[in-house]
Amino acid sequence: QVQLVESGGGLVQAGGSLRLSCAVSGRTGTTYTMGWFRQAPGKDREFVATITWNGGNTYYINSVKGRFTISRDNAKNTVYLQMNSLKPEDTAVYYCNAGARLESSSWYAGHYWGQGTQVTVSS
Repeated sequence: QVQLVESGGGLVQAGGSLRLSCAVSGRTGTTYTMGWFRQAPGKDREFVATITWNGGNTYYINSVKGRFTISRDNAKNTVYLQMNSLKPEDTAVYYCNAGARLESSSWYAGHYWGQGTQVTVSS
């Protein structure tokens, strides 16, 4: 079992920045590809970014490339999402996820989810 707890969401004006954090705890000796997904009202949950276990590879949806940066600090068991140049379209609940995998060029969520943190970007 893995537990994920997100923090760092809030209200920000367009063009501003937020840094989300995901604290990972639970079973030891297991390493996961970590990811961030988001869900806006009336929309399906979508992939945002992933990072491999050693931080060597990162992946992003096109709409956030150049604006968002995913990183991880394994010594602190924490994953981050630095969000710059935020747009109203980024408004959503952001979820941390453990165990995401790439299948047929698409990212699918792993079994473990955090509770989500709200990000609201005003115009």
